[in-house]
Amino acid sequence: MTAAVALLGLTCGLAVAAAVWLWVTPAPNPQPGAARGGNTWWGALAGRFDRLALRLALAVTAAVVVGGWTRWPVATVLAAAGGFAAVDYGRGQARARTQLARLEAIAGWTEMLRDTLSAAAGLQQAIRATAPLAPAPIRAEVRALALAIEGQQAPIRVALARLADDLDDPTGDLVVTALQLATRRQPGQLADLLGSLADTARAEVTMRQRIEAGRARIRTSVRIITIFTVAFTAGLLVLNPAYLDAYRTLPGQAVLLLITALDAAAYAWLARDSRLARPPRTPAATGTLAAGVAR
Repeated sequence: MTAAVALLGLTCGLAVAAAVWLWVTPAPNPQPGAARGGNTWWGALAGRFDRLALRLALAVTAAVVVGGWTRWPVATVLAAAGGFAAVDYGRGQARARTQLARLEAIAGWTEMLRDTLSAAAGLQQAIRATAPLAPAPIRAEVRALALAIEGQQAPIRVALARLADDLDDPTGDLVVTALQLATRRQPGQLADLLGSLADTARAEVTMRQRIEAGRARIRTSVRIITIFTVAFTAGLLVLNPAYLDAYRTLPGQAVLLLITALDAAAYAWLARDSRLARPPRTPAATGTLAAGVAR
């Protein structure tokens, strides 16, 4: 089999794998505050194809470079897989930072509502007053809520439900549930309840920051080991290629595949465990919040 035929077969295989991936993976979430009922699906599809083109370009480039250098079929396929997955590198850490920023913003806005309500302002007035000053990570969502209330585009309970969907955070669900309950009955201690929710959110932010600090050390160690391993292998290929002749045989390729599969499983396990723990969005404890609001 010539190198051109092998490269063509690899490219076709990547195209088929990319098509399957494009079909089975869920569409990315629309941007926060996006208009409902618009053509957001078209933007999501376009973004997905952009990422797919980048993945394919990285996969083919890595396969050509590594395959042409080593002439190892297993290394070529693994390089293509690594290039295809390289787009997701660091995305978990970015997602964790985004979640922390949004959680801290929810806590800050909740404290704004508490202080405004303590000044004898109504709930709707408090929401409109705090919308321009809401923390940046959730400012668009809070402004959309204030506009919906001011323009009477929907009942306040419906607008708050949309806010919960836009925030997409368990703590945000608790805050929204407290506000919804306050619209149905006289909010006796709503300000105190919002203060407790804000304190809980800030405590959770502190806990997650400590967890991420510990995981950052592990990720740094993994990067150092990976860079050293790749550099050492590349050095052997350049300075002493005869040392790696055993891997050019069929048993050697099988051993290389097994070793790489074990390494990939270890990295996948580490990535799963190092992902920021986030509680699922479940229905809030309505009874407890109702008791707090009704007091």
